Amino acid sequence: MRQYDVTALGELLIDFTENGTSSQGNPLFEANPGGAPCNLLAMLQKLGDQTAFIGKVGDDMFGNMLEARAGSTGIDLSGLVKDPDINTTLAFVHTLEGGDREFSFYRKPGADMMLREEEVLAHRDLIENAKIFHYGTLSMTDDVVEAATRKALTIAKEAGCVLSFDPNLRPPLWSSEEKAKEKIAFGLTQCDVLKISDNEIEFMTDKTDLEEGVHDLIRQYQIPLILATYGKDGSKAYYLPKEKRNGAASPEDYVTAFVPGFINPATIETTGAGDTFGGCSIHFVLKYGLDGFDVDKLTELLTFANAAASITTTRKGALCVMPEKQEVLDFIG
Repeated sequence: MRQYDVTALGELLIDFTENGTSSQGNPLFEANPGGAPCNLLAMLQKLGDQTAFIGKVGDDMFGNMLEARAGSTGIDLSGLVKDPDINTTLAFVHTLEGGDREFSFYRKPGADMMLREEEVLAHRDLIENAKIFHYGTLSMTDDVVEAATRKALTIAKEAGCVLSFDPNLRPPLWSSEEKAKEKIAFGLTQCDVLKISDNEIEFMTDKTDLEEGVHDLIRQYQIPLILATYGKDGSKAYYLPKEKRNGAASPEDYVTAFVPGFINPATIETTGAGDTFGGCSIHFVLKYGLDGFDVDKLTELLTFANAAASITTTRKGALCVMPEKQEVLDFIG
């Protein structure tokens, strides 16, 4: 028995989200705790799973706030390091018509970029005692934190963890598109579970036909479980049964399921929706095991994850506003 269901490594930061204007006509921003890996863990905690986080924040007012707020969700933060010299990373989120977003990051450098290999080694027990290890690409944008991420992946593989990957593409944080593609491609070679959005499929395959794009990823990477998200249009799962994981599988070998999105008239922004979906998806991997899916179970996963993500779009921020399990079930009903 492992102590943790999921351990994640990556960024914990402040999302400043728009919240009206002042009496002088100036934009007001609300400081929301965020960062994709911890958002995902917060959703898992709401579903009763035990999680841990490895990352770095600044030893400043925002770092202290993040420690308190993320800790209040139940996530084990014993792997959270505070940097005395580099400030906590900040992201300002501009919401576009329809709920999509634009990001402006204050991260040159940010504390999350300063996580070091030796700091991962100091907390390797959080990885070795987890069933699933989750990672993204924002912890591969710079050399120091990339070395830490690679070390964590090595530990996770040696420990027999299921590896879960979310590219979480944020173009402004990369020095070039080529580097972003290179690091995402590395992440794709390592994972057992992939959560990937429509824009990331296009980015990595240059295919506007998303089905063709996923088929390209299948042929190249042979990932056992791919969860493709299409925003309000829904999501699709592609699952390769264990007996067909021979390194030469074709798209026809995959079991698939599609579930339309839940259009929510109360949607205000989409920050954290993908992380909510990802957390719910991993919960079902924990529930059924990577070798235990069929069409019905994939449909159950997608329905629940779509519904939970839809609820999150009605709230500002993500980490501290994840829905309860019964709330999701009631919404589906």
